[in-house]
Amino acid sequence: MLENYRLRNYNFKLLALVLVISIIGTLMINSADSSYFKKQVLGLIICMIGLVILSLIDYKFISRFYVLLYGINLLLLTAVLLFGISVNGATRWLGSKDIIQLQPSEFAKIILIICAAQFLADHKDSINTLKTLVKYAIFCAVPLFLIALEPDLSTTIDVFMILFVMLYVAGLSYKIIGIALLCLIPLAGSFIWYVKQPDPMFLKDYQVDRILTFLYPDDYASTTQYQQDNSVMAIGSGQLFGKGLNSSTLATVKDANLISEQQTDFIFSVVGEELGFVGSTLIIVILGLIVVQCIRTARKASDSNGMFIATGVATLIGFQTFLNIGVATSLLPNTGIPLPFISYGLSSLVSSCAGMGLVMNVSLQRRKY
Repeated sequence: MLENYRLRNYNFKLLALVLVISIIGTLMINSADSSYFKKQVLGLIICMIGLVILSLIDYKFISRFYVLLYGINLLLLTAVLLFGISVNGATRWLGSKDIIQLQPSEFAKIILIICAAQFLADHKDSINTLKTLVKYAIFCAVPLFLIALEPDLSTTIDVFMILFVMLYVAGLSYKIIGIALLCLIPLAGSFIWYVKQPDPMFLKDYQVDRILTFLYPDDYASTTQYQQDNSVMAIGSGQLFGKGLNSSTLATVKDANLISEQQTDFIFSVVGEELGFVGSTLIIVILGLIVVQCIRTARKASDSNGMFIATGVATLIGFQTFLNIGVATSLLPNTGIPLPFISYGLSSLVSSCAGMGLVMNVSLQRRKY
């Protein structure tokens, strides 16, 4: 295994970027709520060690067990529905509220990237045939359905986008994409009409409220739009350089408790308020550079499997960053999704670091020129 590795190909740039953004994220979590700081530091140390170890394990070896991984993923997602912990009307966690909670849908992102990469590599010569597309659709639909049942619509959309981009990179025909878009446009309009109907089936009340809030923000300014309005206010109040890390006055949105659970989904509001435009831009740039490193790795991968894995991880970091910051700035409907390496959440951190480890292993085995 090691004879294929070249130390000069080890992606130290990516490792450094991940370490820097993770340290910044830990500092922001401490500023948002210091009670989570020690657990996040411990999680970060373990995840970084795991990242380095995973970067040395041949991704081709891991991919051989994609059927087993796919099965384990389905078992974990099913276990959540049967034995999971419910918080705010959603059942997304396994474990104990007092000890440790695991979120299998976060692990599903990486597992499905590995499984989808192997599937696409095995069917790369027949990607645009009806048989392969139906098989891939069923392959993706089962775990997506289980995640949607939790319910976790934001993660469902996130994973769907990852799997679609991987399919596109595998060579999906533009003709098929065009037909799909022509079908989606009327479906999107029908969905909006459906949401406006009284008591729509298959949607939770809070999901309906979030969609309607996005469509008619003024009507929900004192209720479901309140959180996002305060987030925008916090980001804007930071101005150019921010109010300073760990600022603690009633003049800050954070210490006035105007945003709940600010260490998780709305961590970017803490970034904007305390680090200002400069700090917010720095974090976006670092996350962007991580995506670029993943894309470069995909282009230089030694085989299609490695290319698909790196593409999937790039989409995971890029799209999830877009969703989180879009919610924090009120450009998108309110959805609970973490900002990679910044938000508190050990399951999310494990998932992101595992993805980086896989990408770095793909880098180690880049093709010869």
